[in-house]
Amino acid sequence: MIVDFPLPELGPEVPAATIITWRKDVGEAIADGDVLLEVMSEKVNIEVECSVAGRLVEILCEAEEEIAPGTVVARIDTAG
Repeated sequence: MIVDFPLPELGPEVPAATIITWRKDVGEAIADGDVLLEVMSEKVNIEVECSVAGRLVEILCEAEEEIAPGTVVARIDTAG
């Protein structure tokens, strides 16, 4: 099953973050807890961990793009 992966809430004072880099490529397997991407807020860089296991099938936001928490950034096939 394909599931949307949104950027999680990063804290009450973080209205947006900029994607620094993707740590996984489309087609790669992902385990629950793997770092999927790294983002930067005004104060800190944050490694965003994946909350499901499967295979990354689509990246919807590119590096250097500013996004708000809750924005779907990727799609993951949980069937592997």
